[in-house]
Amino acid sequence: MLIQLKNITKEYDNSSAAVTKVLRGISLDVEEGEFLAIMGPSGSGKSTLMHIIGFLDRSTAGTYLFDGENIEEFTDDELARIRNERIGFVFQSFNLLARTSVLDNVILPLTYSKMKDHVALATKALEAVGLSNRLNFLSNQISGGQKQRVAIARALVCNPKVIFADEPTGNLDSKSGTTVMSILGRLNDEGRTIILVTHDRTVAEHAHRIITIRDGSIVSDEKNANPKKSEMIEEES
Repeated sequence: MLIQLKNITKEYDNSSAAVTKVLRGISLDVEEGEFLAIMGPSGSGKSTLMHIIGFLDRSTAGTYLFDGENIEEFTDDELARIRNERIGFVFQSFNLLARTSVLDNVILPLTYSKMKDHVALATKALEAVGLSNRLNFLSNQISGGQKQRVAIARALVCNPKVIFADEPTGNLDSKSGTTVMSILGRLNDEGRTIILVTHDRTVAEHAHRIITIRDGSIVSDEKNANPKKSEMIEEES
């Protein structure tokens, strides 16, 4: 089992008598190679859950095992190392460096790793998302759909065990969104674990399993027997 959560809670102290409870006893197992969608409306706790699973935040209480290791036993520096080496992130807002080349944006995570031949690794990752002809373009010279594909390449470049995609189609038109979901589906077919966070049922239906969160609790956990498949649509050069 790649991810095991047991009774995970998250609370925020507002420096007053009130405490905001965001997650309320989440228990969840995710097998290696799964394509899981976490659904829920704004404020449901789905992004907070992703941040905890992805080592961007810590829970208030509960147990989290990643690949059999208890996360609570690691220091922040150790978690940062694991996050860099074994986790990839794709965000709605792309989070690319402006006025920096596509290639250098993808190389960036490698500067904190022990991997060598950074240019070759970044080039291979960009080829995997169909952007080998955009290596030297600046990030502000490409379309939104291409920016998200660069973000996926950046998430891939350190060869992570799991890729988290937080509303990856939220800022895209339908054509670009179709391409992004096609790439994520192909990566899952190749054995990558994909955890998708979305409020959009149509996007969630690409996953093999759909978790729904409401008010900080899991209200449904359903298998998707017929996940949607999208064909990659090449953008014009």
